[in-house]
Amino acid sequence: MTCTHYNFPVPEEKMVRVITDTDLCNEADDPFAVVQALLSPKFDNVGVVAAHFGTRDPNGMQKSWQGLKDLTAQMQLTVPVLHGAPHALPDAATPVPSEGAKLIIREAMKEDTRPLFVLLLGPLTDLASAYLQEPRIAGRLTAIWIGGAPYPVGGPEFNLGNDVNAVNVVFGSTMPVWQVPKNVYEMMPVSMAELEYRVRPQGAVGRYLFDQLVAYSQTPESRASAFRTGESWVLGDNPAPGLLLYEHRFQFDWVPAPYVTADQTYAAIGRNRPIRVYKGIDSRLILDDLYAKLALFAQYMAQKGE
Repeated sequence: MTCTHYNFPVPEEKMVRVITDTDLCNEADDPFAVVQALLSPKFDNVGVVAAHFGTRDPNGMQKSWQGLKDLTAQMQLTVPVLHGAPHALPDAATPVPSEGAKLIIREAMKEDTRPLFVLLLGPLTDLASAYLQEPRIAGRLTAIWIGGAPYPVGGPEFNLGNDVNAVNVVFGSTMPVWQVPKNVYEMMPVSMAELEYRVRPQGAVGRYLFDQLVAYSQTPESRASAFRTGESWVLGDNPAPGLLLYEHRFQFDWVPAPYVTADQTYAAIGRNRPIRVYKGIDSRLILDDLYAKLALFAQYMAQKGE
């Protein structure tokens, strides 16, 4: 699925294939990143995959799948919505087969000159499972992962902690990885007033994005968090599509992929190939692109009479 309601053409040689793998219903920021990906005209969105929440909710993957079905239906976009793994890898050698892993393998092995990117907004289970089933995909895609604690030490971080084995599978492979760790994805702060002013007025999708965030902000889990201020949020998943709009080519380091220990710290054993580890992003570019795409999509839907 590629959006066509823009007045600027994307050159064919700039088009990319995109699979977005997301624990959508874990909390409120994933839907913003999914919508930005679905509304980006240089993306051929070949599928969205529902990811699990780790131990937070044993039905998390299914909830994410239903959330993705509802979101794409509301946007009236035809994009495959697939089930990912319902739980983490049992160990670093055993895949958890799923529709999502099959999609990654199928797209990676397809003869298509357009690059394939897998945007991972949660755990790496589906990508690791795909690799364990078909190692040849390593040279045929690029993974962009929102996850991991700051370098060089590492430490507890939600997406990494939901499947440490999967991280070690991916980090131990040869596939290109662009990692956006916690200290960088938290460079995406927004105020609630900003979102009410710039997102909520933008049609049904804008209302959905804002209202589901407000609803989540009132949950006991969110209210108990010292990180939540009551008037701000972090759209920490949006750098995943954002880095395909602008690569930020002077804002990353090449770091040998570490081995992640059970306590989620980084062990620099020096045997893995380097990966991109981002140290900064342009939040203005990413957020303004999101706001513009929401406004243009709302305008487009209004002209259609929807």
